[in-house]
Amino acid sequence: MEFHLYLPQMRMSMPEIVERAVAAERAGFAGIAMMDHLAPPAAEQAPMFEAMTTATWLAAHTARLSVGHLVLCDMFRNPVVLAKQAVTLDHASGGRFELGLGWGSAPSEISAYGIGDATPRVRVDRLAETLAVLRLLWTGETVSYAGNHHFLHNVAARPTPTAPIPITIGGTGPRTLELVAEYADWWNIQIGRLPELDRLRPRAGKARVSLQQFVTFIPSETERDEIVAKAQRRFGPLNVGGGLVTGTAAELTPHFRKLADQGIERCYAWFTDFATTPTLEAFGEVIENLR
Repeated sequence: MEFHLYLPQMRMSMPEIVERAVAAERAGFAGIAMMDHLAPPAAEQAPMFEAMTTATWLAAHTARLSVGHLVLCDMFRNPVVLAKQAVTLDHASGGRFELGLGWGSAPSEISAYGIGDATPRVRVDRLAETLAVLRLLWTGETVSYAGNHHFLHNVAARPTPTAPIPITIGGTGPRTLELVAEYADWWNIQIGRLPELDRLRPRAGKARVSLQQFVTFIPSETERDEIVAKAQRRFGPLNVGGGLVTGTAAELTPHFRKLADQGIERCYAWFTDFATTPTLEAFGEVIENLR
């Protein structure tokens, strides 16, 4: 199993975000992923940086981490612009950009900002067309496309990616799984659907499986009660379907090993202390244990 740090780019300065990315790289994380919202869900007044710009800045300040999102909202970007952004970041980072893409987890946000039709059918159909357009544009050839949402007429996008840009798609709906099977390198399953993994996995095609996991890291027993209480205050409402795991490095290792044995090849770790440097450094022991 490989670990990616999930780090929502909110309530922190840019230097603090960079500090965490550098610490994650030093601790052995394979990648880092941000979120993509116009305002943070359930914390709309909190300050937050734009997703692609943040990814670019972190790629510039790291050397090994893959950089991406869990996940970009398809509705926010024209696919031609997204294709160009992804390739630019791919070249700038030396091939370390990964494209996580979804059809939007906060439909109220799409409506409030006037982005477009927020109905599920429209969003998933638009995502399907975006993925088709990306595939065409990344060939570097002159292409055309006619869909309900996107149109191309004898256009080309160059340069092409340095190598195929990995695509992550999350979700378990029938239409989403069709897109995973057709386009994705990684399929991110919701932790609440993990008991259905064996049943759903054949429908995901050849995509490898990832999972997002809330983590409350306990550095010492004397701090356990205080840390657990704070984590519950911050993330208790989000702890659905066993999403929050708590423990020392010795306690967390068997938990993640069990996930690996189930076929989970990547974990996006979302730390309830906002990924402080000491936590990331100490979690390196878990990463090493899982190698």
